[in-house]
Amino acid sequence: MKKLLTTTLFSVAFALLALAQPALQRSTNTEFMAPNRYLGRPGTNFHTSVRPYLMPEVQQVVNYDSLVNALAISSPFQGKTASLLWNHVFNRDLFEVSQPDFALNINPIMNFEVGRDFDTERTTWVNTRGFMADGHIGKNFAFASRFYENQASFAGFIRQEISRTGVIPGQGSYKGFKTDAYDFSRAEGYISYSPSRYFNFRFGHGRNFFGDGYRSLLLGDAHFPYPHLLISTQVWRLKYVNLYAEFMDRRASHSENLGFQKKYGTFHYLTMNVTNRFRVSLFEAVIWQARDSSGFRGFDLNYLNPVIFYRPVEFSLGSPDNAMLGLNLSYIFGKSTTVYGQLLLDEFKLKEITSGSGWWANKFGWQLGIKTFDAFHVAGLDLQSELNVVRPYTYSHWDPIQNFGHYSQPLAHPLGANFIESVSFVRYHHRRWHFNYELQIAQYGADTANLNFGKDPFLSYDYNRPNDYGVTIGQGLKTNLMRHDFKVSWLINPRYNLNVSAGVVYRRLSNTQLTTNTLFVYAGLSTSLEKLYYDF
Repeated sequence: MKKLLTTTLFSVAFALLALAQPALQRSTNTEFMAPNRYLGRPGTNFHTSVRPYLMPEVQQVVNYDSLVNALAISSPFQGKTASLLWNHVFNRDLFEVSQPDFALNINPIMNFEVGRDFDTERTTWVNTRGFMADGHIGKNFAFASRFYENQASFAGFIRQEISRTGVIPGQGSYKGFKTDAYDFSRAEGYISYSPSRYFNFRFGHGRNFFGDGYRSLLLGDAHFPYPHLLISTQVWRLKYVNLYAEFMDRRASHSENLGFQKKYGTFHYLTMNVTNRFRVSLFEAVIWQARDSSGFRGFDLNYLNPVIFYRPVEFSLGSPDNAMLGLNLSYIFGKSTTVYGQLLLDEFKLKEITSGSGWWANKFGWQLGIKTFDAFHVAGLDLQSELNVVRPYTYSHWDPIQNFGHYSQPLAHPLGANFIESVSFVRYHHRRWHFNYELQIAQYGADTANLNFGKDPFLSYDYNRPNDYGVTIGQGLKTNLMRHDFKVSWLINPRYNLNVSAGVVYRRLSNTQLTTNTLFVYAGLSTSLEKLYYDF
């Protein structure tokens, strides 16, 4: 009966959404996010920590079409047909229909890349083909769909990560292709409905991001997409997000021999622009498994309550579920500099923290960062630097299925836990030219000698934990990671981020057992609609 009720609720939600939202910004975390420099300015009342952004909200701050049109390249041809073809290649969507009550845009998706990994002496390549379609019907209903078909041969350090997790980072499962390559596909999409300027309902298959940084310790977007229902309420200086999601566990060792399992997550995110410069956001989440030793549990209806805090609900239910709390803060200095930070609380006891004994179950993480646009009064020069720190065993659970992960990857930071990381960027753009440099320096404690030192959230924190006290960040096999990534791109079509690019990556990984130095160069033609995270 409970399973039937859960299915009925989701069916009703889908049917209501099918009646009718404004479109999402196509790029949410890439180097081509032109509106970003305007959204975080004082007095905009824009909630920058909820991504992806809704295009109508962006348009209230800056005219996005004007930004794109300012990059237009005039046709050198006089003929009408030649000029039309020129504009569809360089300035407009490939196929577009624009009517007062209906719009449809269709564009290709591609990533044709070739590179060389000088560490393993391998030639790498990526062959991605697909399409994207988005549009709206009337003022309140919008839709979008993307499909990717891929074959690829990756650099050695990415291959090692694929071997460890069993998935392509951020892109899901695969099958072998030829002798040493991978074949994989992915689909994303949503339907969205805004019955008024206060509410938005979105049902789809994709990713969400809470935070103002490059990383998020609350909910990131470095993993495979997932089905979800998102309800957003915005009034005055407040924005409140309810997110209901279904995840898949593929890695945790299942004591009940149940195979791959579904699990569910419910998230609340309340953000407030306290002043024109100061923003505060509260976060809470709970993860639970669909089936346990007692049988099928499904989506727990207790967690549908849109306003109640989950810890009291957990305690009232006597629940073993995995709950977390978080805080996101940001402050704007001047016109274009933002200092931001996060605090993630998984589990802790105040007396154990104040004792300084390094109790294993003090599980938390924090972030501190700064970003500025048009640095040193140089138009187009953007700088960003942030520090991320997460203690061992954070995001894990005594029942490994209820970890804070999806499809073999963490839901928050790609490094999992038990690490300290600095990641910095220098970005410069001039019209269609983009230059991007990333420096990543990290230290983490890898598991070794069949002991769980707390890096991998997919392990039960009760599994072979060597110590209860004296637990510190970097315990285990102390590993140092340094990564330089420089990329130059020319934007062919700003409507869907079609660009030609070339880059070089130098990566050094070292511990007492091994040292690897990877020099990787690449060039390609791609539609950069999202960030693929290979910085691990």
